[in-house]
Amino acid sequence: MKLTLRVWRQKNAATEGAMSTYQVDGISSDMSFLEMLDTLNEELILRGEDPVAFDHDCREGICGACSLVINGDAHGPERTTTCQLHMRSFQDGDTIDIEPWRASAFPVIKDLVVDRTAFDRIIQAGGYITAPTGAAPEAHATPVPKPDADFAFEHAECIGCGACVAACPNGAAMLFTSAKVNHLNVLPQGAPERETRVLDMVAQMDEEGFGGCTLAGECATACPKGIPLVSITAMNKEWLRATRKAPR
Repeated sequence: MKLTLRVWRQKNAATEGAMSTYQVDGISSDMSFLEMLDTLNEELILRGEDPVAFDHDCREGICGACSLVINGDAHGPERTTTCQLHMRSFQDGDTIDIEPWRASAFPVIKDLVVDRTAFDRIIQAGGYITAPTGAAPEAHATPVPKPDADFAFEHAECIGCGACVAACPNGAAMLFTSAKVNHLNVLPQGAPERETRVLDMVAQMDEEGFGGCTLAGECATACPKGIPLVSITAMNKEWLRATRKAPR
């Protein structure tokens, strides 16, 4: 396949960026999207040009590091991570726009790489369970009803890629934060910190500068792991419950 790529190039966070156009040829439909970018970078290096910087790690659809906006869609035309998107989703002669996540809380570091440490700080605010160290408890020592276990596992699938933020017209992080709150709050192990967890994580989310949620639903549509929109509703209920119990 022969393709025209319009790629966002930005030297660093302090400079302005712009779209640059490149032609690539000999692209196999069996290539992943990142392999296609590798091919582009090999050609740029041979020409003595600066290769396009982009994030990746496992390339197995697990870590979420490969996040890109492709033709206006977070992760591209398929509901999957960018690394699991294959070139068979495109046609010979296509023009493909490739951009980084667009959110004020995710500043561009270089080209297609953005700083997503805002997510890390939300997790640090309460996305964990405080427990004494020592041997792991027996798996069945604490019974968990199956509906609760299913709910927890569904939300634990969030990989923190940020597609929800990139797809949201407001740049909100509610789906990410709700997934991290709900998968712990529904389990008995997370019960002791249930109120402080949701209050602290939502407060940190607001401090990071993410936009407000208006339930547009684009976040759930773009999520490669299928975190449901009702996750936000569940977190809102947790937050209201916690605010009523919080000391005044």
